This record gives sequence, C-alpha cells and structure tokens, in this order.
Amino acid sequence: MTVADPALKTGPWAKTVGWARHHVPTRESIETNRWLRPVAHRILVPSLWRFNRRSVPRGVALGIFSGILFPFAHMVLAALLALPFRANVPTAVSVTLLNNPVTIGPLLWAAYAVGHWVLHFDRAFGHQIAQNVRANEGMLHWLAQGGPPLIVGLLVIAIGASIAGYFGTALLWRLRIARRWKNRHR
Repeated sequence: MTVADPALKTGPWAKTVGWARHHVPTRESIETNRWLRPVAHRILVPSLWRFNRRSVPRGVALGIFSGILFPFAHMVLAALLALPFRANVPTAVSVTLLNNPVTIGPLLWAAYAVGHWVLHFDRAFGHQIAQNVRANEGMLHWLAQGGPPLIVGLLVIAIGASIAGYFGTALLWRLRIARRWKNRHR
C-alpha cells in the first residue's frame, strides 16, 4: 500500500492513514532527537521501515510476543527486538497494542489456565508450601500458588500466538498479492 494508492485516500483505511501521517514520527524528527541521535544510524536503516512480505510478519510476531510477555515497556522492547530480527518497526510497535487494559484480564486468566494444564499443577502442593512459610502473604505465597502456571501459560500463549501471527500475516500478505495480480491481469 502506497500513499498514492487511491483506495487509501477514500477507502476504509483513509482515517487510519490520516491519523498515522500526523502522529507517527518522521525520519527527520528521529534523526534530530537528542536521545536517539547516538543510535539513529541503526534505527533508521530503510529495510526496518519498509512494508514487505518478510519484515511485516516478523514485526507482527515480535509485537505479539513482547506485548504478551511484557506488560510494561512492550513498545520499546518490540522496537529494540525489531532491529536484530530485521522486522518492520512500526508493525512491531503497533501490534503490541493488542495487550491493553481490556484484554489483559482475559489474557492472564487464559495464561493461568494454560499453565495449570501444561504443568498439571496441583493447588494443594502450592498451598502446603505456603503453609510452611511464616510469611504466608506476599510474593512467596503468590509464587507458590499461582506464579509458575501463570508464567508458563504466558510463555506458551506468547510463543503460540507469535507463530500464528507470523504465518497468518504471511498468508494474508500472499493472498493480497495474489488478488492484486489477478486484478492486474483482468
């Protein structure tokens, strides 16, 4: 999709493209930012900002992975991970928004359920450990009761969703290109 594409000016993406033009930082603003100036030569590599069939699925996978595993600073982490993996930086950062206050509750519940299923974790085992510890409240109690299933569940969901996001995006990209070729031959 290029800016000159007429479908972007009038179609369903018109508002999104307009919003992005005004809010996404430009190359010049990144180059002149005093905090980013020391690493600008690495961040502004053109291949990290192009939307192509290889970098966009990588960006989706990294964005999903960092968005699920790291509830804080996931955008910064996605952008940093995009550099060595040669992923599309805007895609990686924007996909982290899937993790938001509305989705965090169901995500944590699902992660706990998945982790509990994967570990075959018995609550009585964690409860017995917690009873033997004098400080029954706080972090140790949480770790003994719910921590391992939650952490394992988050890892399983993050890896699974990243793989699904990568292949799903690659498939959608391929279908979009096939449709364009079909329309071009008409």
